[in-house]
Amino acid sequence: MLTYDTLAAYWSSAELTTNIIIFLNMLGALLLGLLVGYERSYHGRAAGMRTYGLVCMASAALTVLSGYPSFWFGGQIGTIAIVDPTRVIQGIVTGIGFLGAGVIMKEGFNISGLTTAASLWAVCVIGVMIGIGFYMAAILLATLSAICMVWISKLEYWLPSRHAVAVMVRFDKGHLPQVEVMRQFILERGYQLASGSLWISYEEEQPQWHFVVLALSKRSGVPLVKLGADLAVFKGVDKFHLSHARN
Repeated sequence: MLTYDTLAAYWSSAELTTNIIIFLNMLGALLLGLLVGYERSYHGRAAGMRTYGLVCMASAALTVLSGYPSFWFGGQIGTIAIVDPTRVIQGIVTGIGFLGAGVIMKEGFNISGLTTAASLWAVCVIGVMIGIGFYMAAILLATLSAICMVWISKLEYWLPSRHAVAVMVRFDKGHLPQVEVMRQFILERGYQLASGSLWISYEEEQPQWHFVVLALSKRSGVPLVKLGADLAVFKGVDKFHLSHARN
């Protein structure tokens, strides 16, 4: 039976205190996740500050709320729950993992959809919080997630970083390209060859190189148009393809 006392139990002082504890844990996890994510973002990786921040924050929220089962459902878990809620949560978390994987796309060196997948994970935790009655913590998590999605990208823009460019070069038949020559070519244009990114294939007896170059700093590195124009007259180049990369 729905009564005032039943509804008030979800907003009691003990419930609110628990929600605040959960929020502080989420906030601390978000800040630490952003810190780790900035290192990845600085090096031009696909998973940057927003992805790391969202995943770290949502994981902390899911972990800390599991430590307060006596406050689930407004402290009325003994009279409401007829099954173990943790098993339901486990199934939800497993299912959302498959959904998140479905929105991640990879094309060459470019990976997209990681932040969308991370936001789905965060929304999953928000739903779990609503389901077990931690309304205030759910509202705060939704607010932090929205702030992270909207404003952290602007913060990333102002922080020092190194953008990456994916390069595919096909050389003339019979041409023997040299790594050091290519390395010097891109260095003169403000980039460096990303370690371990070079892979080579042959197509119709023509060597084909695929690699990623990183700008030496936020303001270095010639624009893509200029880099393409220089590659067009590079000795031995038959065909090339350039694109911004998040590897």
